[in-house]
Amino acid sequence: MKKSLKGSKTLVNLMKSFAGESQASMRYKYYAKQAEKEKYIQIRDIFLETSRNEDEHAKRFYRFLNKQSDAEAVEITDSFPVHFDEKDTYTNLIAAAEGEHHETSSMYPEFEKIAREEGYDEIADVFKEVGEVEEAHEKRYRKLAENIKKGTVFKKDHVVLWKCLNCGYVHEGKEAPEVCPACAHPQGYFQVFKEEY
Repeated sequence: MKKSLKGSKTLVNLMKSFAGESQASMRYKYYAKQAEKEKYIQIRDIFLETSRNEDEHAKRFYRFLNKQSDAEAVEITDSFPVHFDEKDTYTNLIAAAEGEHHETSSMYPEFEKIAREEGYDEIADVFKEVGEVEEAHEKRYRKLAENIKKGTVFKKDHVVLWKCLNCGYVHEGKEAPEVCPACAHPQGYFQVFKEEY
C-alpha cells in the first residue's frame, strides 16, 4: 500500500496540478479553433496535440489523488490564467508560452521539492518529468509565435519541403503554395516537412 496523501501539501499540489492541466487543455482547444479561423492549420494541430498532452498530465495527477487519498474533496486556492484572444493566434501563443513557463520554472520544481520532503518520491519524479514536457511546450509556442511575428510561417529564406496536411502533397520552394495543386486546400494547410524516422 502506498503512503497516504492525507494532510499533506502534496495532496493539495496534486489537485492544483490536476486543475491547472485540465484548464490548460481546454484553453488550448479554444486557441486551436482560433488558429484554424486564421488558417494556421499546423498551429491548430499543435494546440490540439498539446491539449491531449495536458489531459494525460491531469490524468496522471488524478490517479495519484484517487489511489493515495481517502479524501472526498480537496480544497485548493490558486489563480489560473483567463487569457483568450478571439482574433489573434500570436497573442494566444504568447499566453500559452507564459503559462508553460510558470509551470516549468517555478510551479513544478516547487511541487517536486515538497513531494520529496514529504516522502513521495514517485510523485516528485512525475512533477519533474511533467515540468520537462512543459518546457518543451513553452519552446515550441515561442518558436511558433516568432514565425508569425517574422512572417515565416509559410515563407522561409531558403528552399525547404512543404507538406500539405490535408492530402500529403509535398512542394519544394521558399514558400508554401497559395493553394495546394493536388487537393485545392489553402496555404494554411502547409507546414515545413521533415521526415525523421
